[in-house]
Amino acid sequence: MNVFIFGLGYSALHFARAQAGALQIAGTVTTRAKADALAAQGVETFVFSPDHCDAGISTRLSEADALLVSIPPGEDGDPVLRTFGDALAAAPTTRTIVYLSTVGVYGDHAGAWVDETSRCHPSNARSRERLAAEQGWLDFAAAHGRTAHVLRLSGIYGPGQNALVNLKNGTARRIVKPGQVFNRIHVEDIANAINACLNWRGGSEIWNVTDDLPAPAQDVVAFAAELMGVEPPPELDFATAQLSPMARSFYAECKRVSNRAIKRRLGVRLAYPTYREAMRAMWAMWDTGDGR
Repeated sequence: MNVFIFGLGYSALHFARAQAGALQIAGTVTTRAKADALAAQGVETFVFSPDHCDAGISTRLSEADALLVSIPPGEDGDPVLRTFGDALAAAPTTRTIVYLSTVGVYGDHAGAWVDETSRCHPSNARSRERLAAEQGWLDFAAAHGRTAHVLRLSGIYGPGQNALVNLKNGTARRIVKPGQVFNRIHVEDIANAINACLNWRGGSEIWNVTDDLPAPAQDVVAFAAELMGVEPPPELDFATAQLSPMARSFYAECKRVSNRAIKRRLGVRLAYPTYREAMRAMWAMWDTGDGR
């Protein structure tokens, strides 16, 4: 299968590397330096940014069987649809589109459980733009006979991006807001869900890609500190903690996100059902650098 990826960021690049040899993959980054670095690692890479678009992208799109989109939208909509919508509509072999979104589109549900049928009432501009982009891809697929999968991702973590790393470099904080919980998802399980979508034989769907355990953020930091044998940072009251506006916005929403559909219908078996299994595995690999 030939897969083209718009946005070789943390999650999409992990998928590309996990599928190296099994799939033919090419993708985009925003700078020539990033493209050259990935090309040196054997990843065919093009530049796509607000200021530049490599000519070779259109050729690769015309050959793609599937598309993975992980570039965030802006106020003017989804940049991939806006720039390449016509080329994608004409692409002769592209049948499947996987769009990486966020559980932020649900907004605040006061700690209640949500699933793919729950009402979306995003509370900030970023999530409203995501919800509009989701609908744009679903509409595009319906209009052009394609299958679109919208993956609503919880908080992403994995090698190089986790509480162990934050404790090691001194940036970990334990922000406490009573009653607040978050879902998470390990990057390996995002890759598993993407792969399952590429092998799906049904129609377009929305999927929550998330773990089994909504939990307070401070519990994850405390567990990581226990594994490392270090003192966790002191608890900080959310009401008085110094947080960026974006960080504070995450705490404005509380929900528990169900992953029943990806397990029962999509057939995904989570490698890391909770942060505990993941943290133990990453800590065990710490000496080799793989867990960092």
